[in-house]
Parts: sequence; structure tokens; C-alpha cells
Amino acid sequence: AILGPPEVNITSCANCLNVTIKLPTSHFRDKGKLLSLIDIYEELDYDITLRSLDGEHTRHRQKTTEEVFSAVIEELYPSRNYCVSVAVTASLNKHSLPSPWKCVTAASEVHPG
Repeated sequence: AILGPPEVNITSCANCLNVTIKLPTSHFRDKGKLLSLIDIYEELDYDITLRSLDGEHTRHRQKTTEEVFSAVIEELYPSRNYCVSVAVTASLNKHSLPSPWKCVTAASEVHPG
């Protein structure tokens, strides 16, 4: 079974991006009910890849036990365009499809008066 792609939404905050990630659905059923990946694996790893003018950087692998969760990517340059892709893997399943790239411009902390 291939995991993914997860559903990803990005909003910009001051010099940072707030990434909301919804785990992909599984294809496993139990008594007719579609199981979530958390039901099956209990814990999943996710990698966030950030693409900007400087190239691509993959963040440290993080763990989640929730179906929908957020991650904040900090210390970004303001007013610069960033693209994000997320891949989800499980300890027993390394086959994953990353999410399509989503792009957003990081906000700056200076608000025009």
C-alpha cells in the first residue's frame, strides 16, 4: 500500500509558514468502516520539504498521532515565495506519495501603517 498524498494547506505568518496537514485516507476497512492511518499504524512520520530561491531543504522527520495537525516553519525571509510538499511514512511502510507543491509568500512583520 502506498501512503499519500496528504492534504496540505499553508497560511503565512510573520516570517513563518503555518502548514496544516491532513493525513491521507487508507484503503483498509474494518466492518465496513474506513480506517484512518492512525487506526492502523498508531504513529506516523512526516517530512516537510521546503523549496525556495535557495533550493530545497527537508525538515527533520517528525511524528504525529493525529489525523489533522499543524507544523510551523519559522525563521523564513519575509516577502519571499516558498513552496511546501509533505510526505507521510510509517515505520512499517516507507512507500509514500508526497503532496503536490503548494506555494505561498511569507508575510513580513512590518504592517503598512
